[in-house]
Amino acid sequence: MICPEMNTVRMGEFLGHVSRAHPDEFIVMIVDGASSHKAKDLAVPENIRLVALPPYAPELNPQEHVWDGLREKEFPNRVFNHMDAVIAQLHSGLPRLAQDHDRVRSLTAWPWIVSLNLNLH
Repeated sequence: MICPEMNTVRMGEFLGHVSRAHPDEFIVMIVDGASSHKAKDLAVPENIRLVALPPYAPELNPQEHVWDGLREKEFPNRVFNHMDAVIAQLHSGLPRLAQDHDRVRSLTAWPWIVSLNLNLH
């Protein structure tokens, strides 16, 4: 999801989208300390559990590697004249990354995350 702002409403929409895309799966989602990830009024679907990272631990956050991979493949040696061009590149690049399941898995399926997921079944 590419949104002009990130807040609790948008996070809820994102979680709903993920839940509907994987209705028969139980999803463990690693989140950082952003206020939209831990708001009391955030609606978390039944098939999703949010696991919060400790504060100041970007090295534990698989999303950081996803962004690095996206920058490497979609934005190498590029200069954009305005934000609309960056957003257009995201709109074309994110679906490519999402379809490359092996690449996403290599960026995010860290041993501690995989073992966490397996222990929940």
